[in-house]
Amino acid sequence: MTGLDKKIKTFPSESGIYLFFNKKKELVYVGKATNLRARVRSYFAGAKTSRPIEQMIHQVTNIKIKQTDSVLEAIILEANYIKKFRPKYNVDLKDDKSWNYIVITKDIFPKVKTVRAHELGSQKSKVESLKYTFGPYPGLNTKATMRLLQRLFYISTCKPKKQGDPSTSLRSAQDGRPCLYHQMGQCLGVCTGEITPADYKKKVINPLVKFLRGNKKGLIRDLIKKMKVESKEQNFEEAGRLRNQIKALERIHDIALLNRSFTENQESNKSRKQFFRIEGYDISNLGDTGKVGSMVVFENNYPNKSQYRKFKIKNVVGQSDVDCLAEMLERRLKRNEWKMPDVFLIDGGKPQVNI
Repeated sequence: MTGLDKKIKTFPSESGIYLFFNKKKELVYVGKATNLRARVRSYFAGAKTSRPIEQMIHQVTNIKIKQTDSVLEAIILEANYIKKFRPKYNVDLKDDKSWNYIVITKDIFPKVKTVRAHELGSQKSKVESLKYTFGPYPGLNTKATMRLLQRLFYISTCKPKKQGDPSTSLRSAQDGRPCLYHQMGQCLGVCTGEITPADYKKKVINPLVKFLRGNKKGLIRDLIKKMKVESKEQNFEEAGRLRNQIKALERIHDIALLNRSFTENQESNKSRKQFFRIEGYDISNLGDTGKVGSMVVFENNYPNKSQYRKFKIKNVVGQSDVDCLAEMLERRLKRNEWKMPDVFLIDGGKPQVNI
């Protein structure tokens, strides 16, 4: 076992970025991962895939990692490293014209959108209209990312209300009602004139910029200070909004942020004809009767609904989720004709896992 193999074994199974260095201690490649250990190990597993970096993997003499709280933060961190260091194999081996960028415009109420690299420099006037440009983000699922950023930072997609103009939003009804996002508490009132451009930049754009620069911890500290001030001044609605934003930032829910070609080890699994299966189990009941066990199946990162199963619990007397789970698993494991899962995903705590 080589020194790199031993080092990779110590890597966490969490999201983050990995940094490949050559013998000259130069950073030659940076990548993102939902599972750092599995992702990095796949480069040295023997069976080669179509990833071009693997043709040069023999040049890698050292690997470093930086763990993040979420895939979104890994994407941001990777982009910052690519932009700052321009690693040789990130630049040479990828079509940088197709890389995605997040941009913020100079509008009175700045717009936040994604553009491709070739769009970014296609028109001088377009470039001059941008206040901030973040990226590049290789393999970014732009729709999923923008949905998440809109929820986290209350980014408006509304048409700003003009003085004396009864119209409100591109998404609102003709009678001048607030937009749907405002009614859901996800728009701060651009469409209704409830927020000024200065406050919009202070409450929405500035926090977003800090986050995209990779300083989530500093942003949360700032928001906590602002929340305390608002609470002290009895602006409880704004304090509550800030509290909710802080909680959301502390537990960002990773959704489909990576395009399918960047799904963890998908190419590697296909090239080796491997088959990865997860089965999830849960128990539901209505008192002492109507006890049912459910099994859901994911294969190679996607749900296989044709193999979902329900188990009517037959032998458990009374109400005991643990005993119901035991019966369901025993019956499932007797089905030798079903493929065995690589992972059993059990809903519950230690008693259920022990079963």
